[in-house]
Amino acid sequence: MFDVVDTQVIHALQCSPRVTFRRVAELIGVSEQTVARRYQALRREGVLRVLGRTAPAAHRHDEWVARIRCRPDRVDAVADALVRRPDVSFAHITSGGAEVMCLLRAGAGGNDVLLQQLPRSVSVLGVRIDLLLHRFGPPGTSDWTGYEGRLTPGQERELRAELPPVAGPPIETTGEDAALLALLAQDGRAAHVRLARETGSTKARVARRLAALETSGALYYDVDLLPERLGYHSHATIWIRVAPRHLEEVGEELARHDEVAVTLAVGGPDNLMAVVICRDPEGLYRYLTTRIAKIRAIDGYEVSVRVRPLKQADSLIAGGRLLAGHGS
Repeated sequence: MFDVVDTQVIHALQCSPRVTFRRVAELIGVSEQTVARRYQALRREGVLRVLGRTAPAAHRHDEWVARIRCRPDRVDAVADALVRRPDVSFAHITSGGAEVMCLLRAGAGGNDVLLQQLPRSVSVLGVRIDLLLHRFGPPGTSDWTGYEGRLTPGQERELRAELPPVAGPPIETTGEDAALLALLAQDGRAAHVRLARETGSTKARVARRLAALETSGALYYDVDLLPERLGYHSHATIWIRVAPRHLEEVGEELARHDEVAVTLAVGGPDNLMAVVICRDPEGLYRYLTTRIAKIRAIDGYEVSVRVRPLKQADSLIAGGRLLAGHGS
């Protein structure tokens, strides 16, 4: 069972993923050893992982959202093939058990690879792939924070104010960055000393390169969290239709909702998608009827409920735990 110290540690990491344990301890009024112990327990039990990730622009890639309808008796085979792909970062099976939804990265037009491969199988009945156009909300605030026991708004502002400003555009990564980025993809909180040792570099050189990648926006950190372990079991994607003149307004409003993990503008007939996490189906119903229903600019929506998570932020999900993904 997790308590308020655990959730405060989680929230602190969401605000500043590489913040020191000492700084978190000062902020929430416990010892540095307590913070370190709670973080290690959360990580060991597969509740949370901090991962370093490169922005798609750093590799000249785009992101695409794919919905793949399958024969019900073959959905597991299709899902397993998708989660093993290194270009797929998120994947889950939706309500009805016959659709897999995933997020993948590819170069311009690179979604053709997926389109060419999957329809050849009789397991696949249909594929819809939409380009991800824009993420709403301030940078670094796309994590879900709908749980109880968070930091106060003042504490959150303190941590975010300590982050270096991001002044893109993202610089391109090089072959020399590969080993460094591979280590951060396993553990986004790896210390400079360890990164230097395992890449054959120096601490000062690693620090300079990380600063360059981070401040350009080429490198960012995902705090991968399993909401189910905190008691929040209703996870849904809401596909929303709004008139283009209201797109920015509605997207930014949704991004401010605690229940929303991420809000994206996408191509296709539904031009917004929001990932929503609630405690239970009744909580999801209340969100739809009290928050979504009040946004007059929404012309319509479809709810796609996640029934089985497979992969998120490059972590595999098995046995109710986050695990290192393939190639991590």
